Amino acid sequence: MIWPFPDVSCGGILMYNISLFAEDEAHEDFLTALVCRLADDYHVKINLTSRSVRGGHGKVISELKQYQKDLRAYDEGSPDLIIVGTDSNCRGFSARKREINQAISADFTDLVICAIPEPHIERWLLLDSGAFKTVLGKGCPAPDQKCERERYKCLLIEAVRDAGVVPISGGIEHTEDLVNSMNLLRIAQIDKSMDRLLSALQHRFRMWQQTES
Repeated sequence: MIWPFPDVSCGGILMYNISLFAEDEAHEDFLTALVCRLADDYHVKINLTSRSVRGGHGKVISELKQYQKDLRAYDEGSPDLIIVGTDSNCRGFSARKREINQAISADFTDLVICAIPEPHIERWLLLDSGAFKTVLGKGCPAPDQKCERERYKCLLIEAVRDAGVVPISGGIEHTEDLVNSMNLLRIAQIDKSMDRLLSALQHRFRMWQQTES
């Protein structure tokens, strides 16, 4: 069952409801931190709910389809935004986005933003050496871009260890601090997949900000 969203107003300020679908904990942590950072930057109040954040790409797609059915069945109203996060792997951005689009019904199309790291989410955590140094005490090498399985998980672990820190959860335990320290403009300039996501999110937050004015 889809439980009702909380009241859409709080202290006279509109609250925007965001539903998050992500293939694993790394995506959930990254996207939650990024969205919360943008909400603060744009002075927009949000309620972000993780609907499905485990089980890989296939689970994301199946849960996304079921979620849309539940929204219709229980007539609880649609969220203001649905974010879907999944690695491109070796499939590539276009193929992954097409798979997501095929899972979205026409009445929900305008609500969806895709977060598709190329090729893996861990690579995004290595894009800003300055942020890495701020958080962990030492910068990280600029990552290459290959679709080898587990490559960027290993590179993240190595970079954390090289900074003299024990990677308790593979390094993703530092995700929130890294995202909050990132130079978003710079990493958007050097990574197309990040640029796509940031552009889409910033456009949506600007619209909400203007509504507040």
